[in-house]
Amino acid sequence: MNQIRNYPVAEVTRKAQASLEAGHPWVFDAEVKSLSTEPENGCLVDVVSDKGRYLGTGIYSAKSKIRVRILSRNANDKFDEAFWRRRVGYAWSYRRAVMGSDLSCCRVIFGEADHFPGLVVDLFSDLLCAQVLSVGMERLKPLLLPIIAETLERDGIKLRGIYERDDVHVRELEGLPLYKGWFEGWPHTGEPTTIINENGVLYNVDVENGQKTGFFLDQKYNRRAVAALAKGKRVLDCFTHTGSFALNAARGGAERVTAVDISESAIELAKSNACLNSLDDKIEFVASDVFYLLPSLERAGGKPYDFIILDPPAFTKSRSTIDSAARGYKEINFRAMKLLPRGGFLATCSCSHFMEDSAFRRMLKSAARDASLELRQIEERRQSPDHPILWGVPETEYLKFYIFQVV
Repeated sequence: MNQIRNYPVAEVTRKAQASLEAGHPWVFDAEVKSLSTEPENGCLVDVVSDKGRYLGTGIYSAKSKIRVRILSRNANDKFDEAFWRRRVGYAWSYRRAVMGSDLSCCRVIFGEADHFPGLVVDLFSDLLCAQVLSVGMERLKPLLLPIIAETLERDGIKLRGIYERDDVHVRELEGLPLYKGWFEGWPHTGEPTTIINENGVLYNVDVENGQKTGFFLDQKYNRRAVAALAKGKRVLDCFTHTGSFALNAARGGAERVTAVDISESAIELAKSNACLNSLDDKIEFVASDVFYLLPSLERAGGKPYDFIILDPPAFTKSRSTIDSAARGYKEINFRAMKLLPRGGFLATCSCSHFMEDSAFRRMLKSAARDASLELRQIEERRQSPDHPILWGVPETEYLKFYIFQVV
């Protein structure tokens, strides 16, 4: 170690050492062999091998199964304000490089992928929305959130406030209370709602009541890919939620669009977004369970759609339910394939990290085989680059998106 710091030292198992050396930033509770002193919850600890070799410095969580989240592998780092300003600057410079001028709505901080373990921050026009999911980031929040806002404002983005969506269950695993409301460390005005422009489509965003931080930004360029293929097509958008794929298809020149969601409130939100874009006369909205709708359309006969989009919620949030999730994915994909005419198009995705790409591909091959057709792949995509995938951290790679032609 190049310098001595007054941090508690956590000696870890060889399994943890191998994982850290491969690039993963987590040490689990069972992988901590010993502690030099009992660390304060949320404080910094140095992590060493069983031979005392320095492996990194991270944030200690006394209650989580993820006991240490590595912040840095550089023994010379000092975790002062200047360190965090540099790290925020790196994250924003990356977005400027990969998103170009398309920065008015984007993910600014993506947790471990940006080396902010347990912190997510999204920009929606003039609002920032943050989710703080680890005790270490909770302690650093009064410092970090203003630094992020200042960085954006120096780049010409004027903010009306920072809203916290800390109302998710994972915080309880860290021993943190659930909360949502304005972050009081930054001035705020008006209501926690705004309008964003993504791919030329306008959306109402409610950071207080919308899912996650208010809107799913990760499909931005996948929606644009759908719009590019939609001209003249009869489109069925399943699990439409905010209506995003349906709106992109309509704006792309679809002959007609049907948008389906089981949630009446989602349908009302999608309708409001259609009205906002003057596309309400081009989209039919249906409140229905896709698992019932697709078989009923098949029984009715005919081929009413030549482009079907499947954007379901995550069917699995743990490894223990992967098999049942695969059955659910196969059911909707098989039914969609059966509904499509030869030459029709299918856009299909999974947003679950646990449904790995290899398993998703096996499911699609099995569905196509059972439907007695072939899939001609047009595009294979992932989440937009403001949600970067960090090699060595598989949890950062979660969205699989494919576009096929049925042949």
